[in-house]
Amino acid sequence: MASPAPRHRRNMAAVVVLVPVLVALALWAFAWPAARIAPRDLPLGVAGSVSATAPVEKQLARQDGAFEIHHYADEAAAREAVEDRNVYGAIVVTEQGPKLLTASAASPLVAQLLQQAVAGQAPQGTTVTTTDVVPAPAEDPRGAALTSSVLPMALAGVAAGVVATLLGLRGVRAVGALTGAAVLVGVVSAAIAHSWLGVLSGDWWAEAGALSLSTLAVSGAVAGLAALAGPPGIGLGGFLIILLGNPFSGASSAPEMLPEPVGTIGQWLPPGAGASLLRSVSFFDGAAAFGPALTLAWWAALGLGAVLLGDALKRRRTATPETVTAREPALVN
Repeated sequence: MASPAPRHRRNMAAVVVLVPVLVALALWAFAWPAARIAPRDLPLGVAGSVSATAPVEKQLARQDGAFEIHHYADEAAAREAVEDRNVYGAIVVTEQGPKLLTASAASPLVAQLLQQAVAGQAPQGTTVTTTDVVPAPAEDPRGAALTSSVLPMALAGVAAGVVATLLGLRGVRAVGALTGAAVLVGVVSAAIAHSWLGVLSGDWWAEAGALSLSTLAVSGAVAGLAALAGPPGIGLGGFLIILLGNPFSGASSAPEMLPEPVGTIGQWLPPGAGASLLRSVSFFDGAAAFGPALTLAWWAALGLGAVLLGDALKRRRTATPETVTAREPALVN
């Protein structure tokens, strides 16, 4: 009988190597984007006549691609663009001096950055008037509560997918369980965040729907990967959602504040799309909600489809030997 010593040594070596690798990946995913936060093609409006706004646009263009400039004829058009989430803010050039429109509900960090940038470029002695067009809730002025909800919602989705898999739920039963769990998570989360804490201020049912869809996108993805790949699928799902999706979401700043392609990738993953959708339905009356909602719907549909496909494949593999056995007597005769 072979000695178990070589196997034990291999297991020890795997642990010694694997743990530092996981730590390095976690530090890279969480710390690197946070250490490189800066505006990158951040949508910013400039309102006023072309001749009046030209110096402002020229100054903004000097900042190495920090801002993506959108020109508007007047303050009303710029305000509408902020409310529609086309831009994070706008500089209105008036005879009395520059006026800044912000939306702290979209990102308190970006609103603060714009105030500092505009104040730094204004002529000495000029007072910049700032108007928060879409303010963050008074109970959560820094957006900390919404930011803090990204990881728990991701964990809830992962947990639902893992539990459904470990309990042996397959096919339609798994889809029903995941859908029911997602709906309850959305209702409970909306009750806590909106009704109790008051950190969400939009339509209650729209918020519950956004939270439910976010959870279903995650749980469906994890369960679907597990149905197709087995236990390694759970690990892959956790890696995509927790290790990449959470730090790449841009919920604490903005996708355009993260290094590329991190900001773009984050919006393709459920945590980032879920945070964007929740902001839209909570503070902007659903403006710019279609994109993130579609992303979450695709994740949910593909994940639940994979659950059904995995069940069908397993049934086929199970039925094949029985079919062969049943046919053998006929072949012998």
